[in-house]
Amino acid sequence: MKEEIYPSMSLANPHPPFVDWVQKLGVGIALVGLGLMLVSLFNLAQTPSFFWISLGCMTAGTLLFAWRQYAGTHPGIKNNGVWFSGMTTRGLIAWIAGIFLTLFYVLLYWYPETLGFRSEGESTGLVAFFNPLSMALKNQPATQWFVYGTLYTLAIVLFGVKFLFKYRHNRYHILRTISVIFFQLVIAFLLPEFLERLNQPSMDLKNMWPLNYYFFFDWNLDRLIQGGNLGIFMLVWGIALILVISPALTYFYGKRWYCSWVCGCGGLAETAGDPYRHLSDKSLKAWKIERWLVHGVLVFAVVMTGMVLYTYFTGSSQVLFLNSYSVRGWYGFLIGAAFSGVVGVGFYPLMGNRVWCRFGCPMAAILGLQQKFFSRFRITTNGGQCISCGNCSTYCEMGIDVRAYAQKGQNIVRASCVGCGICAAVCPRGVLRLENGKIDIDQRTTDKRAVHIPYDEVGLMG
Repeated sequence: MKEEIYPSMSLANPHPPFVDWVQKLGVGIALVGLGLMLVSLFNLAQTPSFFWISLGCMTAGTLLFAWRQYAGTHPGIKNNGVWFSGMTTRGLIAWIAGIFLTLFYVLLYWYPETLGFRSEGESTGLVAFFNPLSMALKNQPATQWFVYGTLYTLAIVLFGVKFLFKYRHNRYHILRTISVIFFQLVIAFLLPEFLERLNQPSMDLKNMWPLNYYFFFDWNLDRLIQGGNLGIFMLVWGIALILVISPALTYFYGKRWYCSWVCGCGGLAETAGDPYRHLSDKSLKAWKIERWLVHGVLVFAVVMTGMVLYTYFTGSSQVLFLNSYSVRGWYGFLIGAAFSGVVGVGFYPLMGNRVWCRFGCPMAAILGLQQKFFSRFRITTNGGQCISCGNCSTYCEMGIDVRAYAQKGQNIVRASCVGCGICAAVCPRGVLRLENGKIDIDQRTTDKRAVHIPYDEVGLMG
């Protein structure tokens, strides 16, 4: 009977986290692939064969683990053992993983030479290890950013397949997972590399301002303007995304169209970060910090972009008492690198999978404001069916206490909600529904379906 409920659970292994020898074999195979990459840092195993073996081992090991974890199980979400594993409860393994990820991002952003990148001359180490794939795609040697893009895409694809195994009974999650895999693999990774091969302007067509904070930088504007018809198209497309396409889609579908279906940051969070979603802080204090931080970053992005455009059109880098180049440099360091990369991904095992999306992403802040006040999207509740199990709140990656809304039968229109739909999927009673129906905008904050929190408990940005 136990074998039917969970394939890794048996009389010989009756306790969580239910990891059997097949899963351990999968982890071992994946670690062999990772080990070859680490060895390449010391200029060892620097051959195309070792590179493809490394990628093959990481792929095979991850897929074997995922298949074994969910094969033979009944349809339904399996979060078995998440509170018993050191990897998903801020245990020693989680701290090691967090430190490893953080160190990798620090080296990638500020010390790429330690990974083997050379701005002049031939690169070595880990960067040179990725040359076979880089030459195949764009006929150019790899850079540290190609290494990052490859690993980032590989993580979304492999853990996306794992996510599909886990949520295979839910059509909504199948479609959105296929969507984030497609947008990352094809639009964000392969298409820009092919365009570089053709000596054409390249751009991640789904990455828009202010998430793409350098879109209005002088070097990028000049590159697009001088890039012929394709460059002009990319410039017009980027502006249309900001002013027309994004607001329209957010009105009809909420911020989920981007944050849970398209965005690469959200894609990594939903796939590789899925085991950590229950670690998000649900406290009111965290909610206050969240709103101050994310809206503060948005203000920073708007001011920085305004200064950059002023410099571009006037030629003067001095705006009042500030230098626009210094301001954009600090933004790139603090937000573009430290927050979104080092903290945003490195802290997955410790603070949950949406640290960046929740506390720092200016794109999420804009979409959240539109969703809260102008969108038709909301999560409706049937409070009479709620049994207060707490699954919805536990697995909300954005730290929303969904149960508090459900118990009162109130619609959820929180600006931070990314519409991932996990709360509805884990609810055993079908209390929650993601809807896009027409609703009076005024009712979102005035009728009984809207949640009212005292002003002094929420802060200035409620």
